[in-house]
Amino acid sequence: MRFTVSAGLIAAIVLLQGCSKPPADDNAALDAVPVSQSADAKAPPADNVDTLDGSKFASFKTDVAAGEKVFMACRTCHSTKPGINMTGPSLHGLQGHHSGQIPGYKYSEANKASGITWTNEKLFQYLENPQRVVPGTKMSYVGVKDPQQRADLVAYLDTLK
Repeated sequence: MRFTVSAGLIAAIVLLQGCSKPPADDNAALDAVPVSQSADAKAPPADNVDTLDGSKFASFKTDVAAGEKVFMACRTCHSTKPGINMTGPSLHGLQGHHSGQIPGYKYSEANKASGITWTNEKLFQYLENPQRVVPGTKMSYVGVKDPQQRADLVAYLDTLK
């Protein structure tokens, strides 16, 4: 018996695996950061953009095309089109908006109360470990450990205006 599997099916399976667990090898495109924050943990202040690894968004030369590739892991839960909310909210035009305010999406109380305004620097910090920055967020993604990939992802998200 012979089976054929389409490239689209394989891509969908890989993307779904990326949302639920860290990659298995050290050379994976997205290195995950362990989830260690509970809803009771203390988040950094809304205006603080310090990362765990000490990196700063402004110190990276970004590549929007590379960021779009990093975003492939996010597509399962997020749309780039305005008004299209999925498991997560639409990310279209996110920068400059307050956390928990995209119309039509039901945010966690932690996200709505975070006081965050999404800047490139804050997104860079958040994407390192979302549960650290907004303890109690519904976003179960564990983060992007590699700071260059994070910077590229933030640069790509900034083009969605």
